[in-house]
Amino acid sequence: MALTGKQKAAMLLMSLDTTTVTELLKSIEPGVVRELAMELANLDASGNRDPDNEIKVAREFYNSLEKGQAGTLSIKGFFNEMLVSLLGKEQAEQIRSQIKQTTQKKDPFIEIRSANIDELVLALEGQHQQTIALVLSELSPNKSQEVLSHLSEDVRNKTVRKMTTLDVLGPEVRRRIALMISDRIKDFKGEKLPEEREQTLRKLAIMLSGLEKDLSGRLLEEIGKEDEEISKKVRNLMITWEDIPFIADRSLQEVLRSVDSKRLAVALFDADEEIVQKIRSNISERAAESLDEEISLMQEPIEKEIQEAREDVARPLREASEAGTLRFTRK
Repeated sequence: MALTGKQKAAMLLMSLDTTTVTELLKSIEPGVVRELAMELANLDASGNRDPDNEIKVAREFYNSLEKGQAGTLSIKGFFNEMLVSLLGKEQAEQIRSQIKQTTQKKDPFIEIRSANIDELVLALEGQHQQTIALVLSELSPNKSQEVLSHLSEDVRNKTVRKMTTLDVLGPEVRRRIALMISDRIKDFKGEKLPEEREQTLRKLAIMLSGLEKDLSGRLLEEIGKEDEEISKKVRNLMITWEDIPFIADRSLQEVLRSVDSKRLAVALFDADEEIVQKIRSNISERAAESLDEEISLMQEPIEKEIQEAREDVARPLREASEAGTLRFTRK
């Protein structure tokens, strides 16, 4: 879709530094500045800011520009620095207020889209699945997916089902829901989601793995006295698939000899490149040929199969660690 003149002007401003923008706009009427700032807010809210477009626009104005610097200013930086420099604090605040009212009337979800993941998840906690489904439908696919992943399994399932049959809501209902969630986001401004239990246990596991074997063993026994399941989980988290790049080559070679090539092929599906290279550099040429053959023959595995195969690789690493024979380059 072709860009309007105002959109091009707004994109050009965003490719410049604050001082240059201030100088360029000193002679421009406040009303024009307001329109440009509103255009920037609308571009940002729609998620249609395209660095390639911004660079292209900058080059249209400056043919000598060899490399664009699109995005060097944030929307908030533009408001807080450029508007205040041009118009003074009081008038800049009035313009910001007018922009906010106008953009919210035009798009009541604008503030919700600009909230971070933690704020969104906290604001949606305890809300009806209809509300959650509506909010998610207004976010970008990536942001919606990330928010959804933080919801409880029950809420997640209900919300996904609701999104397949989302009711058509009138403008006023949508506006009320958007304002309600926006207010909740303000209440949670700057707050972070509590650390997931798995992350806490992983940190504990890493800490214990760095201690002397006898000491870490005694501490795990103490944990087991309180909760055997937690002790087992911590033991498992002391060595995981993600630790493979940090394992010394000789230690890894010894363990990989016992891993079936079929299981290794599944484990390596869509794996991090660093892990793939680490494993491939520590198997024999014959084993590599067998691995490549298995990869060429296998069907695309599902996520559960991949995780189970990676656990099959991590298990002997864990056993070697408990036996005191596993060595690390760093961790």
